Amino acid sequence: MNPLKNLSVIRKLVQLTTFVFFIYGGFLGSYYLADKVSGALPALHCAYNMDGADLCTLVPFQHQMDHRLGPIIAQGGNLLMGLMPTLITLGTFLLFFVFLNKAFCGWICPVGTFQELLHILGQKLGLRRTGSLDEETVRRTRPVKWAILGLLVFGFPLLTGLGWLNHDMGDPFCRICPSRILSTLAAGDTSQLYVDTATTTTLFWSLVADFLFGLMIAMALTIRLPFCRICPMLALHAVFRKLGLLRLVKNPSPRCGKCGLCAKACPMDIREIHTEMDKHNVTFEDCTLCGRCVEFCPDKDVLQLKYTVFPLFSADPQYFKVRKKAQTEWEKKTLFGNHAQGVKKSGAKPT
Repeated sequence: MNPLKNLSVIRKLVQLTTFVFFIYGGFLGSYYLADKVSGALPALHCAYNMDGADLCTLVPFQHQMDHRLGPIIAQGGNLLMGLMPTLITLGTFLLFFVFLNKAFCGWICPVGTFQELLHILGQKLGLRRTGSLDEETVRRTRPVKWAILGLLVFGFPLLTGLGWLNHDMGDPFCRICPSRILSTLAAGDTSQLYVDTATTTTLFWSLVADFLFGLMIAMALTIRLPFCRICPMLALHAVFRKLGLLRLVKNPSPRCGKCGLCAKACPMDIREIHTEMDKHNVTFEDCTLCGRCVEFCPDKDVLQLKYTVFPLFSADPQYFKVRKKAQTEWEKKTLFGNHAQGVKKSGAKPT
């Protein structure tokens, strides 16, 4: 299959290009090019990487809860003045988000790119990979991202600003975010991969951060996008997903009830793509708009990536046949020669 006609290959090229830009883009305009581009990127990227080209919106949200809104509430000040920085950050986030919607996760996010590259490495090493996670595991995992968004991004920082928690609780998500370690390590800075023994709180957060980063690496080799499933940025995207101009739409056919290839192809195990027969817009809360479900749908125009009313990429039986063959050939190739790759659970999946 011509790589330039393979949506997954095109997406990988975009991911790698944006990864290089966001990790090393600061070289184009000195430290913190983020100050010149945006401090509210709708994807994970860390402000601790001074060579980076942007920082994610979760950074200022925590800072504003701790240093602006919390103190103003505690001191009885002007609430609107306390909220204004957060509203400006949210507005900047939405200006970016509305153009690409949740594709910031599937096409732009450095942490997502890193996990996908690790999964490819796991396949090429011949590791026995897990196919789709079982339905109960997916159901129990989905609320975690909302808890992290509510508690670590907004809740604990606000309570710190109110004076109810110590200062080390002012930016809890940043303290454990894998992007903090990934972004700095990729830029040659090892200072964030450490155990902070200054206080009991910093010791706890640094241990959690190191464990989570290591766990993400280990799991990503055999499981698709393990951290993305609990990422608070995914939850924030879900809140505003209906505002985005890019979306996934479905025009179900009678065969949809029996097929299920779209759900097997989905790296986030969104089975509702298969089972939903009424909603036209199927950009579900965990969707990253990667387009893999569209690639592996065998029926004409049943699934589409649309930008407003314009189809960008549609399911096509001819594309499906060629794409499936290319995927099968890719799966056979490992670093140890050509052989069929084992996947846990019965049935092959498009990875």
